[in-house]
Amino acid sequence: MPSNPRDGVHSKAIIEADVVVIGAGLSGLVAAAQAYALGKRVAVLDQEPAASLGGQAHWSFGGLFLVNSPEQRRLGVRDSAELALGDWLASAAFDRPEDSWARLWAEAYVDFASGEKRRWLRSLGVRFFPLVQWAERGGYGPQGHGNTVPRFHVTWGTGPGVVQPFLEKVSDGVARGRVSLHFRHRATELTTTAGRVTGVSGEILEASGAGRGEASSRTVVGSFEATAGAIIVTTGGIGGNHALVRRQWPDSTAPEHMLRGVPASVDGEFLTAAAAAGGGLINGDRMWHYPEGIHNHSPVWPLHGIRILPGPSSLWIDATGRQLPAPLFPGFDSLGALRHILASGHGHSWFVCNRTIALKEFALSGSEQNPDLTGKDIRLLASRLSPASDSPLRSFLDRGVDFLQAATAAELAGKMNLLTGSPLIDPGRLDNLIGDRDQQVASGLGKDPQLAAVRAARRFATDKIMRVAPPHRLTDPKHGPLLAVRLSVLTRKSLGGLQTDLRSRVLDSSGAPVRGLYAAGEAAGFGGGGVHGYRALEGTFLGGCLFSGRAAGRDAATSV
Repeated sequence: MPSNPRDGVHSKAIIEADVVVIGAGLSGLVAAAQAYALGKRVAVLDQEPAASLGGQAHWSFGGLFLVNSPEQRRLGVRDSAELALGDWLASAAFDRPEDSWARLWAEAYVDFASGEKRRWLRSLGVRFFPLVQWAERGGYGPQGHGNTVPRFHVTWGTGPGVVQPFLEKVSDGVARGRVSLHFRHRATELTTTAGRVTGVSGEILEASGAGRGEASSRTVVGSFEATAGAIIVTTGGIGGNHALVRRQWPDSTAPEHMLRGVPASVDGEFLTAAAAAGGGLINGDRMWHYPEGIHNHSPVWPLHGIRILPGPSSLWIDATGRQLPAPLFPGFDSLGALRHILASGHGHSWFVCNRTIALKEFALSGSEQNPDLTGKDIRLLASRLSPASDSPLRSFLDRGVDFLQAATAAELAGKMNLLTGSPLIDPGRLDNLIGDRDQQVASGLGKDPQLAAVRAARRFATDKIMRVAPPHRLTDPKHGPLLAVRLSVLTRKSLGGLQTDLRSRVLDSSGAPVRGLYAAGEAAGFGGGGVHGYRALEGTFLGGCLFSGRAAGRDAATSV
């Protein structure tokens, strides 16, 4: 997409607009599109080259949290706004005075997800894959964390499919001379005049040919000043900045080795500038990182990791070979599993299964790992069900450094210890664990709560068709060989951020709006400085960018 043709190498550039948006990710594009639709002149700033337009959303699986949708009802799922809000509040576990606005955002978001959200997106051309997925299943009882029913709706076109309608609107604004895009403009400071935020200044970085997500130069070739009636901060979170992640990690228990689920440019640096201008920055210790990360065999950015979206059948063991306790089965409680794994004193864990389970139950998060859904290719999608299909997952099975295969448990344990360089996995214990599990399967009934969860999951059509393998012995030769997958912590999302009211206005430490300043998306904790509380129900990150970005763009436009 073209940027402002007047952009270039300047000793000092001046940008004037009604609304300035800092950050060209999904929430920034939504905010810019809304402000432009209301007749305002909009300038969008981003430190990265044009290739990275759309930010993290481009890389996403495109999952959206919807409540009582036609897709759910066609699958026999009975959902309601009341049930969804109960799940949300139980998972969020709001327990701080500063959570007051976050709770209001949660209530508003569930209302949005159960009504207008789907209609609005469909009016923009967004469509959904008909088989709704069941993420974060919980398992702690009716008042505990988790989705009571499946709510994860995959966008037809994945993350790029969510970005596209807002990109088209912004492109229209560029063509009409009402929207300007300023890439390689790194914002560093907000300008305040008479108690109101009136602008932003920063550095112009040298032109870069870096591809999407790749590291770009930080060589400064000039500076800029931008003035506007309203400034919207949509600079994202801190997941790519491991030094900052470690500083904010609760109890300083971050593992020594972590993968990045986002580009290194997701550094959180501008949040401190917003705080310096009076914005209340809260809940920094609440983060959403995954324990199921694997090394990307073709990395785009440093320590590039991919998350396995697992079905429930794999044995999940810690670094020492001990099985995680119920209900910490794959796909049930990300934060609970992460805490348990790190409490072992090690930063990695393992899935142990066989090839049949891996091919049926392992999905890989991200648009690039799902070319069928991203490319809207029905023929390629149908091939997923074929045992001979050449899928991205098969590439990881064959090429991924974290994937090990063996004919016996003893051989598998040896390979696991060789990979980590430490004899933590006892071959006899692993063999006994697999044997005991297989005895439970052979009984036809059994007392294993994980197998009970597997059988319950297969009552849901999506799981039976494409997500959960029929229970069988891990050692059955027909389903072999045995597999072990080393899992690392994958940094992804900030759950805290700038505190905002329901109009996306940034609030100061006293709860009063900072005049002229707005925030949306991950920079605002997806709304209110932490709409998810401690745990996310999944499908709520892109949706949070949509909801808060829309509110910010609309209110900013009407305020100037």
